[in-house]
Amino acid sequence: MKKQIDELRPEYDLSQLKGCVRGKHAHLIKQGINIVRLEADVAEVFHDDASVNEALRTLIRLNKQKPQRLASA
Repeated sequence: MKKQIDELRPEYDLSQLKGCVRGKHAHLIKQGINIVRLEADVAEVFHDDASVNEALRTLIRLNKQKPQRLASA
């Protein structure tokens, strides 16, 4: 049996990988659902997917109305 070579980069902290479950969101991927992880400061403002989607749709709508204004800001 060949000895495996550890090629893990030093910047990866294995202690943070405890409790991970392989394929945890596989059923959502099959359904075509996107999973997005919010940073803590963003999650304080947006408590559910509906509020995030509403904010993003507003941003998209504003960008379509005045693309030059947003680009020059």
